[in-house]
Amino acid sequence: MNWQKLTNPDQNLVQELSQLLNVPELIAVLLAQRGIQNFEEAKQFFRPQWEALHNPFLMKDMDRAVERINRAFQLNEAVMVFGDYDVDGTTSVALLTSYLKEKLTDVLPYIPDRYSEGYGISKAGIDRANQEGIQLIIALDCGIKANDLVDYASDLGIDFIICDHHLPGDHIPNAVAVLDPKRTDCEYPYKELCGCGIGFKLIQALHQYSQLPETTLAPYLDLVATAIAADIVPMTGENRVLSYLGLKQIQESPRYGFQFFLKQLKRPTRISDLVFIIAPRINAAGRMNQGINAVELLLSNSPEEALPIARSIEFFNTERRSTDERITKEALQQIELEEAKYKSSTVVYHPSWHKGVIGIVASRLIESYYRPTVVLTKSENVLAGSVRSVKGFDVYQALEACKAHMIQFGGHKYAAGLTMKETQLEEFKVAFEMAVNSRISESQRLPSLVYDVETSLDNITPKLYRILSQMSPFGPKNMRPVFVSHQCRDYGGSRLVGKENDHLKLEVVDSSGCTLQGIAFGLGSHHTKIKQKRPFSMLYNVDENEFNGVKSLQLVVKDIRFEV
Repeated sequence: MNWQKLTNPDQNLVQELSQLLNVPELIAVLLAQRGIQNFEEAKQFFRPQWEALHNPFLMKDMDRAVERINRAFQLNEAVMVFGDYDVDGTTSVALLTSYLKEKLTDVLPYIPDRYSEGYGISKAGIDRANQEGIQLIIALDCGIKANDLVDYASDLGIDFIICDHHLPGDHIPNAVAVLDPKRTDCEYPYKELCGCGIGFKLIQALHQYSQLPETTLAPYLDLVATAIAADIVPMTGENRVLSYLGLKQIQESPRYGFQFFLKQLKRPTRISDLVFIIAPRINAAGRMNQGINAVELLLSNSPEEALPIARSIEFFNTERRSTDERITKEALQQIELEEAKYKSSTVVYHPSWHKGVIGIVASRLIESYYRPTVVLTKSENVLAGSVRSVKGFDVYQALEACKAHMIQFGGHKYAAGLTMKETQLEEFKVAFEMAVNSRISESQRLPSLVYDVETSLDNITPKLYRILSQMSPFGPKNMRPVFVSHQCRDYGGSRLVGKENDHLKLEVVDSSGCTLQGIAFGLGSHHTKIKQKRPFSMLYNVDENEFNGVKSLQLVVKDIRFEV
């Protein structure tokens, strides 16, 4: 495992921030690493406010979208809200559906079937809209490349508004309005919104147009925060403001659809809870059954309405977990059989594997064999695959080099999907191995952990933890700070814990003489050396542990390296 240090910020800036903000120099380093240069930026960082959100009408086509929706309000038209089957799509659909239902009699939420319709706007969805007498489809988290389907809907007399955050193609669809900050002709100041974030900007604009106070939109922000967390977009700018306000909404008044899953938490909800508790369950609906179930859960207006849907989704999540665990084991056995043949890439296939979990399985395989990975299953008459990459490696370019051995593929640098004929599989394996091997660097063959700063344990204080907590919400471009401390030793109380004795409960002291408790998940193999009092370096986050009502600092140790 490589340890990589984030950039060293300018020391003068660090000292200036430390004095200006009256914070320890360690905090000033973390702020400078995150691009904060003055008091005003620090204030916005620690206390995100509604006022920091941009005017939604700065987004290209927003005026046209608002005008068309207001016409739908005046005529009480039937509207379909169309979204993808993942977390970003289903939260977007729930957000806009609940907003529009306050003004319209007939609002139809629609999530395409992952298996029969696939990703994005579908002909089946448009045909359903036509049957239902829909005059306007608002598509969220998809549609930026659906030129032909938008034209097909237009021929049927159905208008389209597209709210997407993916990169456009050469031509923008001929819709009434296309909201996408990544359009080259869009001057909106923040480009990193997710699909649900753009859906929120749309209702913010509608609210502004009606001269209503924007803070009354707070009940929708729990959905936006969940989408931001699940879609792994940068936790900067508007995303940070929306996440901060959304978490506050969840902590103060969680929607009924969230309460069932969060009731076990003994502390305020964090972004990580949205990533690891809420998002997998919302995703499970689309992976194992129907994504519309997740929308119905999020739209529930009472505990009685939410409970049976939540239990159903919990069942599907349990089924999803056991399915991906079984497939991962089978895939690992395949890799072992072909270990001598393929050293730079992984391609595994079985006709019976569940299509809804092969992306998760690809990610799990990388935890064991750190290399670009393709997991394939049989889907009707072709093989369908999910592709995942390792840090820094552009798997899309590697697939481009193998396109002669596929029917089609699409995606981006770190994740993609593909289809091929069964007869193409063996040739694809060889071509993909060659493509990866010729492009991958030595540093990309090993997993790496990034840390912010080196420090001694005496600097890890309750005051430091309180300030670190105020740096949340954490996510890409503002990850939870990671520290490294050297010359650490067992203070006597370190021991193995867990059912399999595979975790370490640590009691460590370093050269500063400070002693702290820590937990190191999956690092039980280091126990013998630690009990021999061998000095080691450790890479860790700082958290809080509560036991019998008493709170104390706890280091969450990510890796240990013994000193020579």
